[in-house]
Amino acid sequence: MSSFTPRSPYTQEELDRLYPKGLKLQLVQVLLRHGERSPVTARFRNAGLPAYWPYCNAANRLSSIALSNPKGDEWDYLQWRRRIETFGKDDGPSIAAGPQGELDGICQLGELTDTGRETTLYLGQRLRHLYVNQLKFMPKLISDADMIYLRATPMPRALESVQQAFWGLYPLTARTASFPPPTIVTRTATEETLFPNESNCRRFSQLARAFAQRTADRWNDSDKMSYINKMIGRWMPEESPQVAVDSHPRLSGVMDTINSTFAHGKPTRLPSEFYDAKMREHIETIGVEEWFSGYQESQEYRQVGIGGLVGDIVGRMIGSVDHGGNDGVREVGDTVGSLSTGRGGEKEIKFALSGCHDTTLAAVLSSLGCFKGEMWPPYTSHIALELFKETGVGSQQDQTKLTDGANVVARSYLFGWKKQTDESSRKNDPLAVRAPVDQMSPRDTKALDDHYVRVRYNDRIMTIPGCKAPGSHLEGDESFCTLEAFKRVTDKFTPKSWKQACNSKIDEPAFPKQIEEAGY
Repeated sequence: MSSFTPRSPYTQEELDRLYPKGLKLQLVQVLLRHGERSPVTARFRNAGLPAYWPYCNAANRLSSIALSNPKGDEWDYLQWRRRIETFGKDDGPSIAAGPQGELDGICQLGELTDTGRETTLYLGQRLRHLYVNQLKFMPKLISDADMIYLRATPMPRALESVQQAFWGLYPLTARTASFPPPTIVTRTATEETLFPNESNCRRFSQLARAFAQRTADRWNDSDKMSYINKMIGRWMPEESPQVAVDSHPRLSGVMDTINSTFAHGKPTRLPSEFYDAKMREHIETIGVEEWFSGYQESQEYRQVGIGGLVGDIVGRMIGSVDHGGNDGVREVGDTVGSLSTGRGGEKEIKFALSGCHDTTLAAVLSSLGCFKGEMWPPYTSHIALELFKETGVGSQQDQTKLTDGANVVARSYLFGWKKQTDESSRKNDPLAVRAPVDQMSPRDTKALDDHYVRVRYNDRIMTIPGCKAPGSHLEGDESFCTLEAFKRVTDKFTPKSWKQACNSKIDEPAFPKQIEEAGY
């Protein structure tokens, strides 16, 4: 699948069912795949596909920070436009041009296109309609963004997508005139866990290659692959004349080019046979197995592939429960040079928005056991992980009339705190949010009671298998997993040290002795 077609907004009847009376929404964390982009590699030039795409008009409106005073205390903006240079005749320089001679707005490989900006902006608007207009969970007007945890991977398209989504969630008209720059958290590539980091996790790289090879052994000589070759084999390069899971380009690379071209205009389309529906279904089926079956079958695969991120997500949930600042507010709040509460006095995160990738979304869903039968995540897909507290008070809309600050009253007694002055020691203790349930004291575990987690994927409700057991979900609705049950599922693949796990078991077999089913 290429681009995502959103459904219409929830009706009031659907809202009443999805957000039942007696449950108060407490924290929302959204993982969004970046929007439509150009291919990451220029493939199929022999099929007439242009190497340079004219769909990135942001290149005509770029802005950079520039130091404007030698003393280092004054800064300004340099506005500029970008043109891409390439090799011309006799190996000399030449300005790259699009399929119709365009010189400006040319995309780099893998760059977020104008279409991608439109769809991620619209995602933000949809989130605003649901959480601001309909549920009244988030305020209509904000003076700063320090109740919102923003994060992105090092890939520019992920950062730009989260920026576009934030703009849709809170456009200029929904921000005060004194609104300060929002904080967006990033990591270096070597420590990134917002996507499965094969390049910087040695053990995960081993596991990924093993599962990919198993997929190649299973499908390269299959009827499905024969059909794929019948349709597009003639366009493969001479040095790798047959499409295969491990061909050059790989089958997943072929899929990438098909999806990116299908999402854009006719000047950058491949021949019609590339878009044969049956063939595309075969490619996606095999691709999903190659990239994501490991999460469904192996606890270790889940741990080194996506466990670090899931641990962070659950940690923010626990931080939201204990109101101790471990929900992300310290990372995004306070003035330059310090970590504390928000610039407007915010003490809690209510909303998180992370720009990531298709591999992130499918890895999270697969590890929770709710990706079976799904196809490849389209551009601008998103997961919303919602934390609720059972209150027994009216509907979500009614509960927004109650001040969030009232929760602070119980802060010093949750998790066994004797007095509020003990907060600082608990804030700096990672076990306060990342300790497995089995290592929590009975009193700490008790604090998780009356909290529920629900997962929505592209506005569809997902059910985690391990939450179906009696006592593990809200009575009458298996999609509302108790926070304790949800944490028990994720504890099993949350690494105590991701870096250590990445360098462990290097000489051990890649496959578990028996399938370790996800979601339990």
